[in-house]
Amino acid sequence: MKRLTERPIERLIENDEIDRALAREDDILPSSGFAASVMDAVRREAAAPPPIPFPWKRALPGLVVAGVVLALILIAGVVVLAQSGRARTPHLSTAVPSLMPPMFNGGIESAAAWTVLALLLAFVSVKLSMRLASGRA
Repeated sequence: MKRLTERPIERLIENDEIDRALAREDDILPSSGFAASVMDAVRREAAAPPPIPFPWKRALPGLVVAGVVLALILIAGVVVLAQSGRARTPHLSTAVPSLMPPMFNGGIESAAAWTVLALLLAFVSVKLSMRLASGRA
């Protein structure tokens, strides 16, 4: 493989020409009305009301409930994994009998019950958010 040799870059502009170009002191003036438009924008920003703060008092209960539910799901997952080490075919209703109500033990009835629960939860969630958004809370 042939090694490429670097050649010095030829100077297109001499140092004297660069010095002359930089030594010129042309006054740079803004276009007409520029300073006024900038000051108008600064005044508008200063007069604008502060941003609306996030409603933490309303969001905090939902965040707490979501955290508790997530913790319960993680605990149930750990229990199921621990039980799967002991049994070859773990089933959620047999591995965690205290967490599962008797109506959710499998079959079509279980699927129907979970579907009804999901629809009810969605309905309540939509109604609550509509109520909070309308300001009648």
